Amino acid sequence: MSEDDLPPPNAPGADDLDPRVRRTLELVYQVEGVVAAKVWALPDRVAVGVRLGNGHGAGEVIAKIQAATVGLREPGESWDFGLLDGDS
Repeated sequence: MSEDDLPPPNAPGADDLDPRVRRTLELVYQVEGVVAAKVWALPDRVAVGVRLGNGHGAGEVIAKIQAATVGLREPGESWDFGLLDGDS
């Protein structure tokens, strides 16, 4: 590994992620068809954006993500799911 392969000194590492965000990402990436994911965690709201691989329908994949993450939801919390820019 060269110096060019290292992340910038101020870049967040996996250890810097909130454990709940990290677990959400782990579950999302286990869903077939997900090639990229982002999670935004705000007070009383979580948003999950995904990029899909070719040949995977958005509705089906998002439904699977919703089912996979249901155990992480807190009472009164809103969860939103959608596609990252560039997917349709």
